[in-house]
Amino acid sequence: MRPLKNQTIFIIPAYNEEKNIAGVINGIIAAAPGVDILVVNDGSEDNTGEIARELCRRVINLPYNMGYGTALQTGFKFALKKGYEYAVQIDADGQHDPGDIPKLLDEVFNNKADVIIGSRFLDKGNYRAPFIRRVGMLFFAKLTSLIIGEKITDPTSGYQAINKRGLEFYAGDYYPVDFPDADVIIMLHRAGLKIKEMPVIMYPGVQGKSMHSGLKPVYYIFKMFLSILVTLLGKA
Repeated sequence: MRPLKNQTIFIIPAYNEEKNIAGVINGIIAAAPGVDILVVNDGSEDNTGEIARELCRRVINLPYNMGYGTALQTGFKFALKKGYEYAVQIDADGQHDPGDIPKLLDEVFNNKADVIIGSRFLDKGNYRAPFIRRVGMLFFAKLTSLIIGEKITDPTSGYQAINKRGLEFYAGDYYPVDFPDADVIIMLHRAGLKIKEMPVIMYPGVQGKSMHSGLKPVYYIFKMFLSILVTLLGKA
């Protein structure tokens, strides 16, 4: 039996997404009418928070830009506090196709895994990233797959469906404050949680922005290596 709609919440971390947030919220409403939606406004300097408030009742405004991971974890903690059994995390920049929501939810509702990751590279995915970023994605996908012993194609995906066990893990002390990617998948595996990928459609950010612009890719690679190393050296 499918869970009641009020057992599921959609979590949208958003930073300066006034041009995209309405389309994302409306897309979710069209794909899953009546569901609860939470926007975590990560210290935006534009009208992201105001637009979100007009379209959904649940908006948390962080006092300043605290990072993607912090915004997500704020949503996970909110979900647990309010008694939700399931959550879907979806980015605010319009790159995730809401049409994939039903199949992601079906997988998590049917206990196929604790965390269902939407992969842009499974099947005949046609997502095209800049060359350097694509190489980085491929490298960390291979590294993650090697470490956990199962194939992972898209460790950087922010499109996920999560059950309560996954929510409890994500709300814990070890969740990264900036880029929760390959390191989190390894943490999930070592904690005994089940992970599964499903093919989804993704588009480049519609405004051409990226958290991996400028010198950020250098920081990202360094941070991810360090985080993975710390995870592997920690307790199993």
